[in-house]
Amino acid sequence: MRLVIALGGNALLHRGERPDAAIQTARLTLAAPGLARLADEHELVLVHGNGPQVGMLAEESAADAALSAPYPLGALVAETQGLIGSQLSLALRNAGLAGMIATVITHTVIDADDPRGDVPSKFIGPSYDRRRARHLAAEHGWDIAEDGEAWRRVVPSPRPQRILEIDAARTLLKSGMTVVLAGGGGVAVDDHDGLHTIDAVVDKDHAAALIARTLRADRLVILTDVPGVIADYGTPDATVIAASTPAALRQWVFPDGSMGPKVTAVCDFVSSTRCTAAIGALEHAEEVVLGTVGTQVTPDALGPG
Repeated sequence: MRLVIALGGNALLHRGERPDAAIQTARLTLAAPGLARLADEHELVLVHGNGPQVGMLAEESAADAALSAPYPLGALVAETQGLIGSQLSLALRNAGLAGMIATVITHTVIDADDPRGDVPSKFIGPSYDRRRARHLAAEHGWDIAEDGEAWRRVVPSPRPQRILEIDAARTLLKSGMTVVLAGGGGVAVDDHDGLHTIDAVVDKDHAAALIARTLRADRLVILTDVPGVIADYGTPDATVIAASTPAALRQWVFPDGSMGPKVTAVCDFVSSTRCTAAIGALEHAEEVVLGTVGTQVTPDALGPG
């Protein structure tokens, strides 16, 4: 079976946590044995988020007095691909991965006319109190928004159209390698009149769904920091939706900055391919893939005829 598994940046660094490398490494160490077994049994592509990590690098770059200007987001996304790709590779090897693994620095073509490219909606970086967030926004020209009880930076997140390195990934898969692809959704590029990086962060869930469709994956799995899609989140009636379909999930409204893109991505994948998908917790990666925990999404029933 060909699997595409997306690991959330917030699954590696939970909201409000210190952005220490040791925390990310510990979480990957816990998840790695299950992921390694999946990689040994199936063709596996791993896509990872980078919201906390790229935001941390952006804050450091903005505060660096040695720079005449902060590094663009595209360059920082590439840095996180190397950082998290290395952590993933080492964790899987230490967990006993038998085959080879390759991290591919990935560029994602977006539509320059996508209106989402002008609307800051994707959370990146650490959480702040309101006063600190407003100070940073004024100092660096950032957009900020509430994320639960805290405030974070938000940046544009246009939808991915094409993965430039998809053929390289296909070749690596055919050779038996596990592939880490489109980290942080890939470096956002516009391909009009040459390739140019865009000051945006592509959502990794939409990138993973695009990759899964393009590579004809059998299953798309999104791993995050909650046990699945939660109905009535934040209320006493909150419950994990154990099984659903695209039509049923689309009846709910989920926040754009958290569960919304995940639900949209799995619904689009399942609807367009008639394959299955799942959303669940990183620490239960193997069980989510096997279908015993998390939210399992299956195709809508076919109509008459």
